[in-house]
Amino acid sequence: MTGPVLKYLEDAKLELGASDKRDGHWRMGRDVGDILWLVLDKKDTGTNTISEDVIRELDRHIVEAEKDVPKALVIRSAKQSGFAAGADITAFDALSDEGAADLLKKGHDVLDRIEALPCPTICVVHGAALGAGFELALACNYRIAIDGASFAFPEVQLGLHPGLGGTFRLPALIDPTEAMVLMLTGKTTHTQRARSLGIADIVIEERHVAAAVQAAADGKIDKHEQGLKARALGFEQARSLVARQMRSQTKKKAPKEHYPAPHALIALWEERGGDRNDMQRGEIESFAKLLKTDTSKNLRRVFFLRQQLKDAGRGDDDIVHVHVIGAGTMGAEIATMAAIKGKRVTLSDVGTDPLGKAVKQAMQICKDKHLSRIETRDALDRLMPDPHGFGIARADLIIEAAPEKIDLKEKIYADLKSKMKTGAILASNTSSLSVDELITHAPTKTRFAGLHFFNPVSKVDLVEVVKGAATNAKTLNRLAAFCGTIGKLPAKLGDYPGFVVNRALTPYLMEAMVLMDEGINKEVIDTAALLFGMPMGPVTLADQVGLDIGLQVATSLRDTLDKPMADISDTLRKKVEDADLGRKTGKGFYDWSDGAPHPNADMENAPEDLTDRLILPMLDACVEVLRRGVAESEDQVDGTMVFATGWAPFRGGPMQYARTRGVDAIVSRLKELERTHGPRFCADEGWRYLG
Repeated sequence: MTGPVLKYLEDAKLELGASDKRDGHWRMGRDVGDILWLVLDKKDTGTNTISEDVIRELDRHIVEAEKDVPKALVIRSAKQSGFAAGADITAFDALSDEGAADLLKKGHDVLDRIEALPCPTICVVHGAALGAGFELALACNYRIAIDGASFAFPEVQLGLHPGLGGTFRLPALIDPTEAMVLMLTGKTTHTQRARSLGIADIVIEERHVAAAVQAAADGKIDKHEQGLKARALGFEQARSLVARQMRSQTKKKAPKEHYPAPHALIALWEERGGDRNDMQRGEIESFAKLLKTDTSKNLRRVFFLRQQLKDAGRGDDDIVHVHVIGAGTMGAEIATMAAIKGKRVTLSDVGTDPLGKAVKQAMQICKDKHLSRIETRDALDRLMPDPHGFGIARADLIIEAAPEKIDLKEKIYADLKSKMKTGAILASNTSSLSVDELITHAPTKTRFAGLHFFNPVSKVDLVEVVKGAATNAKTLNRLAAFCGTIGKLPAKLGDYPGFVVNRALTPYLMEAMVLMDEGINKEVIDTAALLFGMPMGPVTLADQVGLDIGLQVATSLRDTLDKPMADISDTLRKKVEDADLGRKTGKGFYDWSDGAPHPNADMENAPEDLTDRLILPMLDACVEVLRRGVAESEDQVDGTMVFATGWAPFRGGPMQYARTRGVDAIVSRLKELERTHGPRFCADEGWRYLG
């Protein structure tokens, strides 16, 4: 290495050149070759964000570089977590339209001047470069990616589009259609893909950073060249043709009335993409306007809900070894995610075939997560099939993921009693059984809780961490921290039938069945939910989850709740009897042989109350779990529903939607539905406390 390695980085070894002087959020210095290193190391946080302070300080350093031009300028991060997580959105709500535009103009000015420096500018990216962090990288001449780096514009998830030059710099760098896809979808581009697109000029290991920087400074790294297609899209007619196609595709997944940002981006590119300066002005104007939309406000709220749930998972879980009982789909994915995140995992089952399938499933998950060959090897090394359950005696946490049969779980717990080590936690991945009932059979009642993952575990972020009557606080906190260490969002809840998610979802699914029994076409029902903003219609969702599981959960809730529920559909029972269970068998209410259904029905003759019949029972269930103290707050309910089910995020969550629509208006509507359709629509008494 040519420069000092910051001692605060513990065992991480990043090449930071001559950046041995701190000025606010930046470290800087010139090495013996006159290369200026500017290293972002935001104070009092483990993650860099691009705040107003960061930009203002960067401005000072660029002014100095303009006065005394170095041989080259290097920008990188000192954080182990990665390059930069994007803009600091905590300040967005306080900005007026004019204030937002002024702030953006200042940021643009700084990045424009980096771009205009008469020396090579080099950005070294490890980990993630997101949003404004990605835009800072784009302002440089070269981007050196450390293997494992990733790039993304997640602004669309906040109801926005890039606002610091991304809308014109990325299309000017790579294939413009590829650039637009990345901005419209928010998808992450990982290292090798970034290299093939031209985002990264070179991909290296960390130990080669010094040499790569020198090569870039000497002009020895080839720059990406755009092709004929990019030049053609400089003409408005060509852009208009492509824009129409983009608009059509975007509308299917993000209707303009729900998600205006991607449509604003397409219009911006179509109308102004031929003129960089015009594009820049349009980007600033459009971003400032989108910032004030209800969609962006609600999506930013969802972002902070995620942060709250993440905070609940901070801390030391003191869990090194995890043993999972049950190698079905859920158990296998739980074991895999724990292994990927560094836990030593043993996985047992009554047969060996499920264990073999679990290993294959783990390999596919590693591939889907874009793990490197070495990362995949290490994860699989940590995941050990254990048909005889030898790992139980060494495990700090045992997760039971057996079928939802109380007698089977009781037998498993009895067998564990003599095998578990002192201090170990036992958790059940139950979705419908009472944690308080299960706890009576547990070997250690104070160290037992529910740990309800959702299918597919590798994609659904949320986990319900359910406290039983005897569960102690230490156990609950360790389980929440465990969720955090494996990249999940823990919602610490009280025990109640269905907890939060299944308690709220089941009325939604069962009402869809009742509607079908009334003669309403399943595609009409699903389309109504999609138009409301749900990621999937209830009939499709029932097929996705498995009709047998849906029937099991619905039956359990009907038997245990003291509130009326919709009658369980005879059609549903018949489907289960015939083993038409949905996606997993290829046929349920829909035929899945050709892939997932895409309902898009004509809604002209749909019942006027269709959407409310689906949505309002969910809201009522959310109010019930709040009243009973199952959930701690409205925020927790909203976060739980959004991150477990995808509940219309642009509406901010079910409780936010209730507040927006009006508590009195919803209660009045529930009373109307009760008069028309029966007592299952009776408004919970908890509504009176929300007024």
